[in-house]
Amino acid sequence: MRVEGGHWSWRRGIPLRYLLVAEDRDGEEHPWGGCADVERLFVDPVPLPRETLTFLGCSPDGPLRDALQQPAGAVTRLGDMCVEISNGERPVEWWDLADVVVSGHRPSGGDGSLVDVVVEAAVTDPDGDSGSGSDRAELGASSRYGLFASGDLSLGSCTGVEGLRVDRPEPAGTPMELIGCEPTELLREAGRDPQQVQWLKLWALDRHGRPMENRTLVLDPLDPLGLMSSRPSALGKDLLDITLAHGAEAPPSPSVRLAWDAWYKGAPSEPNLWARYDAEGRRAWSRLAYHNTAAPDLDEVGGTYHLDGRFVTDPEGLHCALAEALRGPGAYFGSDWQSFKDCLAGGFGAAAPFTLHWHDAEAARDSLGDDVTYLGEIVRYLEARGVTVILR
Repeated sequence: MRVEGGHWSWRRGIPLRYLLVAEDRDGEEHPWGGCADVERLFVDPVPLPRETLTFLGCSPDGPLRDALQQPAGAVTRLGDMCVEISNGERPVEWWDLADVVVSGHRPSGGDGSLVDVVVEAAVTDPDGDSGSGSDRAELGASSRYGLFASGDLSLGSCTGVEGLRVDRPEPAGTPMELIGCEPTELLREAGRDPQQVQWLKLWALDRHGRPMENRTLVLDPLDPLGLMSSRPSALGKDLLDITLAHGAEAPPSPSVRLAWDAWYKGAPSEPNLWARYDAEGRRAWSRLAYHNTAAPDLDEVGGTYHLDGRFVTDPEGLHCALAEALRGPGAYFGSDWQSFKDCLAGGFGAAAPFTLHWHDAEAARDSLGDDVTYLGEIVRYLEARGVTVILR
């Protein structure tokens, strides 16, 4: 295994598809080995359990305020939302809540202007795991909880969220197997000083041996790899098949593998190739574009662009279509609300003011369903930045 001009390869008749890379405590990256394939890296996500939360001392706004005005006993869906926690000086934590349902509300304490809102949702810990919460920010009496829907739409604020910052069971890891792995000496010595390893990542390579995407692996404090077994590989002499106990921290879904396979052949040159994938695959497409799109020399100001809205069926597809309209197939121009705003600020090839012809906009509105608000927020933000949006 060797590197030449940023391309990894080996002198064998099989392609090198993945590269195992460790980062030490000093931030230096070291290749631990390359392999021909990986089994059980791509797994169907396990649905998060539904939990009951209570927004305490809430001043509701927007769709949340509207939900509380429904008849008694009505159940209202808010969709996905975010809880932004500030320590009195700045935001310190962001919690994602999926498929939020308002199930009840009551007056809050002695203040008739505030309300406690009971919701059910799937909660994503911002630390990426359950843990004990020992690394979470210290909060005091001045802390505030901001509530936001997709597109940074305010849902109000509250003084606390009961049931949010609690310990959650550690999800079971999925063992992963590196097939046809050529280890470096560093991999062979990995168990001798595990405390020196800060991160362990698996990079997917394209057919030219260029890194195109990565996933962080679960790091065992006593054994960085969590090595379960190692045996000679049928793919060639001196190659090993290595089984790791824990696998990736956030295992990609099978649809992500389809996107990786498409990019393995090289950056796409045809439009709408992302349209065949589900939301996870489209999100992976944007990540691939981010890692593999070169920064432009200059922004074009005052241009005219055309967006194909036929396949905009979710927010992920909306961002794929926007990137393709503004920069071309396989390009990156944000993958969510915040990164899209960052790109529109300049440095990514297109800068306001410009004109955007949005074709088949009605099809996009019909497909987005509950996410149609997100579409409206994007259009309003474009127009606020000086972009002329023509819906066709």
